[in-house]
Amino acid sequence: MQTRSRLRTFFIAVLLYLVAGGVISYFAYHAYNGDHGLMAKRNYEQEVVRLETELAALKTQRQAMENKVSLMAARNLDPDMLDEQGRRELDFIHSKDLVMIKGH
Repeated sequence: MQTRSRLRTFFIAVLLYLVAGGVISYFAYHAYNGDHGLMAKRNYEQEVVRLETELAALKTQRQAMENKVSLMAARNLDPDMLDEQGRRELDFIHSKDLVMIKGH
């Protein structure tokens, strides 16, 4: 009887360690790979950096467009800008203009 009791105590202890190890493994796995784990945090941080870069580029583009529009405003119309836009829209080239073709 004593042997069975020791054997049973041993197996119960091993079972408790296995269950505890399984629970710890489960939480460790999800802490690393879960929806809110370390990998997800890293992906979110990379996405934030990418979006901030895109935002900066869009702000620069918007500022350039606003500057161009302000030159076309009626109160301070720039004749050179008007001439450039007109020629571009109408595909007009004066005989004395020098045309430079850009290669891609």
